Amino acid sequence: MPLDMEIDTAYQEALDYLYSFVDYSLTRAFRYSADKFDLDRMRSFMEVLGRPDQRYPIIHIAGTKGKGSIAALCASALQAAGYRTGLYTSPHLQDYRERIQINGVPISHEDFIALVDEFRPLLDGGTPLTTFEISTALAFLYFARQGVTAAVIEVGLGGRLDATNVITPRTAVIASISYDHTQFLGSTLAEIAAEKGGIIKPGVPVVISPQKDEARIALEQIASTRGAPLVEVGRDYRYEMLEHSVEKGQSFLVWPAGGVPANGSGEPRDDETQRSQAVQLRIPLLGHHQVENAATAYAALQTAARSGIPIDEQAVQAGFARVNWPARFEILRPDPPLVVDAAHNRDSALQLRRTLEEYFPGKPVILIFGASEDKDIQGMFAELLPYTRQVVATRSYHPRALEPEALEELARPYNTPVLTTGSVEEALDEALRLAGSDALVLAAGSVFVAAGVREVWLQKQKKTIPQE
Repeated sequence: MPLDMEIDTAYQEALDYLYSFVDYSLTRAFRYSADKFDLDRMRSFMEVLGRPDQRYPIIHIAGTKGKGSIAALCASALQAAGYRTGLYTSPHLQDYRERIQINGVPISHEDFIALVDEFRPLLDGGTPLTTFEISTALAFLYFARQGVTAAVIEVGLGGRLDATNVITPRTAVIASISYDHTQFLGSTLAEIAAEKGGIIKPGVPVVISPQKDEARIALEQIASTRGAPLVEVGRDYRYEMLEHSVEKGQSFLVWPAGGVPANGSGEPRDDETQRSQAVQLRIPLLGHHQVENAATAYAALQTAARSGIPIDEQAVQAGFARVNWPARFEILRPDPPLVVDAAHNRDSALQLRRTLEEYFPGKPVILIFGASEDKDIQGMFAELLPYTRQVVATRSYHPRALEPEALEELARPYNTPVLTTGSVEEALDEALRLAGSDALVLAAGSVFVAAGVREVWLQKQKKTIPQE
């Protein structure tokens, strides 16, 4: 049902007002530093609001890739356990309201409008906040007023200076770290890990996904310095793939190992004893990296359970099985396949290629590709183009999106044919035409391109459904 015209107009005005503040995600160049990302102003604003972030227990998640999936898995499990669960993530796919959800339902247009209007006198008074800071404060306040009993908060950029880092969570989580936003976060994995590890608080347990040694050592040092108990997936929790398929998703075992006691209590047991008590979990998300993310989410929930957010195994199993996290190797059409994936750095492109080889071995690929100019496009091309029959270059609506003609130039060394298009809609039409009935169409390179292709496809399907 279409939105009421008056509400639609008011919602757009609220969004325009929010975007009238500084939004570094839309800026082509800026300096990532304490003068730009001043947590003191965010803390002061939260004090004005009465510290709503302190009214419910929080799981706080940073990382380069996988943090959104981990957040979605944790939130789904907490909801299954009966918590009124807030989930704050970014960016959104189709609608800004997706960033702020309770039990999987985005904030209503009316509530969003009302909260922005409530903020106006405070912001117009000269409080120098950014768009993301305002959005974060809005989420915290909305969760408090709606009686949220547990929240999962995803970091926006980095961690140390991120607006979400004013919170003190029950558990911190750091997903896999790789090279991304290097102009802001550092040129080495150790430097990037130091920024991500900025969410580690004194005495607060932190769970980390399997990491490359350089990042792992940096995180271990931060946790040790701050007296934060450290849980490492792959060391303290282990996992083992059981089966996977397009139709059924993936099932796997996960169990506490070595020094982590079974069920969080008692004396540590040997690994074989622990493995005999492994929990079997199933997720609809595809790709081995999602099993790693799910194992991290499981470890985070078990750790949070010992920190005041109790949850049972049945709730974890139920929540994981029905998690919904679109545009992560999402198969919009199985035959001929149409896949959208939000991969936007070299490491995630590598995981994407491996997942393609796993689920669609030998299938020719027509790649719809668009990316922001600050991304490692050459790195993504190195992983994807040798396995691609044809590239359809496009650009999203995002201000930092690179022009298709520039992508064509960057693709030239790979000798892969490139077709440039002026819009995501045109790119999808051309890719489907080129694929015919034998090739797979894949959209990747940017969250915004994946989201755009997804939206265009879903709109096409709506138009083909006969009206009653």
